[in-house]
Amino acid sequence: MVSGPVVLVVDDEQSYRDALSVGLEREGFTVDMAADGREALERFEKNPPDVVLLDVMLPEMSGIDVCREIRTHSQVPIIMVTARSAEIDAVVGLEVGADDYVAKPYRLRELIARIRASLRRHSEPGESDSDVLEVSPVALDLSRHEVRVGGHLVSMPLKEFELLALLLANAGRVLTRDVLIDRIWGPNYFGDTKTLDVHVKRVRAKIEDDPSNPQRIVTVRGVGYRYEQE
Repeated sequence: MVSGPVVLVVDDEQSYRDALSVGLEREGFTVDMAADGREALERFEKNPPDVVLLDVMLPEMSGIDVCREIRTHSQVPIIMVTARSAEIDAVVGLEVGADDYVAKPYRLRELIARIRASLRRHSEPGESDSDVLEVSPVALDLSRHEVRVGGHLVSMPLKEFELLALLLANAGRVLTRDVLIDRIWGPNYFGDTKTLDVHVKRVRAKIEDDPSNPQRIVTVRGVGYRYEQE
């Protein structure tokens, strides 16, 4: 029997883990589970998942810290889960490397769509081995999933990488917020548009000489963003 993609579900509520496990397995996923932050990291190392569904509020070690630790050595898709009243925690999660977030309570169908979209984006290959987008001093290699700024390698999680690739491919053109969200998070994205702003901020921090005064990724107020040509 062929196993489906492995989803590591990290939550301290047993009833939540059990119910989600049943729902995900019905959709063809293989489910691994952890009840706290430290166990999550142990399970991650023992059985590397294809995607992590990570609650923000965890005993032993917070979901934010777990996300930060995973990002030191893996670009696996991470979806943060938070109470609707704690949206700020999800934004912090995005800042430390999460790809997406959902707020409880959510619809299982929506969550599964998010998981599948993350997996699809993560597995899509570059068009060719020489598929490099470059607007000096930034060079992005699609096939190798590498970004270099002035020749120096810069680490970028998947969503940041995709955002930068889209902006570089359209250097000199304004891309609206709706277009960016649709292309990076998919047409069925239900999350807050702040997600885009957080990712732009994170990319700027890695490629701009002065992130507080960006010269490469500029904001076109009321419209969206533009990557400046040389």
